[in-house]
Amino acid sequence: MQMSDTFSIARPFDEAWQLLHDPSRLAPCVPGAQLTAVHGDCYEGIVSVRLGVLAARFEGSATFDFDDDRRRIIVQAAGAGNHGNAEAHITARLEPLTDDSTQVNVDTELQVGGRFAQLGRGVIAEVSTALTAQFAGNLAASIDVERHLGRDVFAPVGGKRIEMPEPEALDLLDTARRPIMKRVIPLVMLLALGRPTVRRLRRRRSARTVVR
Repeated sequence: MQMSDTFSIARPFDEAWQLLHDPSRLAPCVPGAQLTAVHGDCYEGIVSVRLGVLAARFEGSATFDFDDDRRRIIVQAAGAGNHGNAEAHITARLEPLTDDSTQVNVDTELQVGGRFAQLGRGVIAEVSTALTAQFAGNLAASIDVERHLGRDVFAPVGGKRIEMPEPEALDLLDTARRPIMKRVIPLVMLLALGRPTVRRLRRRRSARTVVR
């Protein structure tokens, strides 16, 4: 399935590119993700997720290809766990919004296998949008911390094991609740509004039957 999302970074175009150029700095901002090792352009990690009582842990790796001329990042990621597997081809393109902000356009081609594939295409797309928003919020918070401290709070890494604490598992049910409700509420309202109309039509038909 193919998905597209956008988010903005409160940094000038060139600074935003430098920020995104180091995935190890961004790992703490990814919901449910833990970076465990870096080997050149290959980043290994774990993603922990929950769906109600169903808990899953995906171990995998991602490679990053940085196109400096076009300000584009191409990511190839794959992981497998106790409840399925996932593969993603991600292209992130940067474009300036203002002198102090940059927009990131993200196109993702995703393949999901196992139990989580049962969420359905629509819900997965909505969850992806919600997770992108969470990531952008976490990134903005980390940038604010860096500004207030006046230094780079991200430790440089390269070719070694990363000592990053495992975050709390990402609750997909909680993340999906809002998009699911967005789909369900209009249907419920439509059904609720339709009931009086159906009742009136039934009464009219009954009245016509009696008159005849």
